[in-house]
Amino acid sequence: MTTDHQDAGGELDQMTENLAKVEALAQRLAAVLSKKKAANPSLERPGHDLFVKAGAAYLNEMVQNPAKLFEHQVSYWGKALTHYVEAQQALTQGMIEPPKDIGPKDRRFSNPMWDTNPYFNFVKQQYLFNTEAIETAVSDMDGLEDKDRQRLEYFTRQIVDMLAPTNFLATNPEALSRAIETEGQSLVDGLENLVRDLEANEGDLLVSLADKKAFKVGENIATSEGSVVFRNRMFELIQFSPKTETVHKTPLIIFPPWINKFYILDLKPQNSMIKWIVEQGYTLFVVSWVNPDSSYSDVGLDTYVTDGYIRAIEEVKKITNEPQVNAVGYCVAGTVLSLTLAYFKKKGDKSIKSATFFTTMTDFKDQGEFGVFLEDDFVDGIEAQIEADGVLKSYFMSRTFSFLRSNDLVYGPAIKSYMLGETPPAFDLLFWNGDGTNLPGRMTMEYLRDLCQQNQLVNEGYELLGENLTLKDITVPICAIACETDHIAAWKSSFNGIKQFGSKSKKFILSESGHIAGIVNPPSKKKYGHYLNDGVSGDPDDWKAGASFNEGSWWPHWSEWLAARSGKQVLARIPGDSTNKVLCAAPGTYVVTPQNIEK
Repeated sequence: MTTDHQDAGGELDQMTENLAKVEALAQRLAAVLSKKKAANPSLERPGHDLFVKAGAAYLNEMVQNPAKLFEHQVSYWGKALTHYVEAQQALTQGMIEPPKDIGPKDRRFSNPMWDTNPYFNFVKQQYLFNTEAIETAVSDMDGLEDKDRQRLEYFTRQIVDMLAPTNFLATNPEALSRAIETEGQSLVDGLENLVRDLEANEGDLLVSLADKKAFKVGENIATSEGSVVFRNRMFELIQFSPKTETVHKTPLIIFPPWINKFYILDLKPQNSMIKWIVEQGYTLFVVSWVNPDSSYSDVGLDTYVTDGYIRAIEEVKKITNEPQVNAVGYCVAGTVLSLTLAYFKKKGDKSIKSATFFTTMTDFKDQGEFGVFLEDDFVDGIEAQIEADGVLKSYFMSRTFSFLRSNDLVYGPAIKSYMLGETPPAFDLLFWNGDGTNLPGRMTMEYLRDLCQQNQLVNEGYELLGENLTLKDITVPICAIACETDHIAAWKSSFNGIKQFGSKSKKFILSESGHIAGIVNPPSKKKYGHYLNDGVSGDPDDWKAGASFNEGSWWPHWSEWLAARSGKQVLARIPGDSTNKVLCAAPGTYVVTPQNIEK
């Protein structure tokens, strides 16, 4: 029979053990932070000029229209004071429950204690009042250009989200309860997770979103059968094994973005686009880009076109003995596919029969949410980092994209991992998301300066390989798929770019969901629908208003469009031939070879 004395002794032993663990972890934490390189101020603290403009606009508002600012303050004071009085009255009357919460629900505050406990409810309500006051002050500020206002709202939201009470142990009821229930073990586990993430990024914090031990590329992820049939400095070319006796005559080649690995299209069999395409009777080739190190600093957009796109297309033509291919470009790979198409037009090269674009920007006039990172304060910082390292490290790209959805991809996972001590989930999509790549220095700056900032493809034309290229030079049949809630390539911007292509045959499909889930949307899931309308012209909102909504995946509709441009059926092609022998099995070596570059 256990006595109270024995229970207390056991708890004391557990606490002593945990304190010892904390001390050891603290030493590891200090060691890794001591190795952290000095931050690039332009990357760590962007937006100085922006906040100077905002401060000037706010001071001007105080002088020109003090009544509006006073109205904001009175509204905020009134709500905060009223809630404080109600909470005090409830406590003095012996009421355990807080005043009735009639505000909108926020999933960060889903724990019942935010509504039932007077202290946590008061903290939550005061935070929400503060948030509303700050957002109102920013949105009502006059004297700012639209782009400056968009950036100010973004950075203000980052500050507000960072200061949420859920992000601090003393004001997070779930974390406190877990610490008590586990006798501090959850905090020890959380500190272990924190140290692990810092050590993995040499002192920089990038929250692990998925259990990295749960997946191994080529074993339980990226498992579609195929072979590497060509390799050069820029890419490996994978030909996937046929699953039908006959295939369409014209082969299909997919150019995925080189910001991440190609296997976003081959996560697992049930949601693999690669597997599905092969099963529809296409000879499929996919480019697996190299993860560049500092020796690739001189690689530019022209290198990707010549040693990447053109070389891959030539190899596919040679292997299949076909004069033309159908091509797909995803995200940035779609942007560079547009350069390749325009260049082919100038040269009279008809190697590409049709082109499909997944979530692709070609007109950067409206850069959407990502535009907050495309002003000189950020880009100058990136350029300084590239000059030092030769490449843009994958760490910076991962962090930037994560902060576009900070509550979902930064603070939420950090709370679970560091405060609750949970192991990151075994989630294939998030595993892929953390498997980023570096970007060559020259290519990165050409893309950011020439295409994003100066929008040369739309304005004066982009100079490439001795030719001046514009969107009007793209004349092959086009199918473009954009995603309704895409925060990286806004669908309206994608639409406006495709609209300017010189092609007489253009189709636009708008999928529900975002940049990844809207594309990786297999028919078997019946999850996200899509919009269809004839032509690509006019205002994007008008196009959508006149479109028909269709349940389920857009993949079958695209396959019908592609089949009509893929020729008759021929005997299925087996990977490799006498000139392009099989080098190794899919998914190849470039997708798994680590690039051990000093950070």
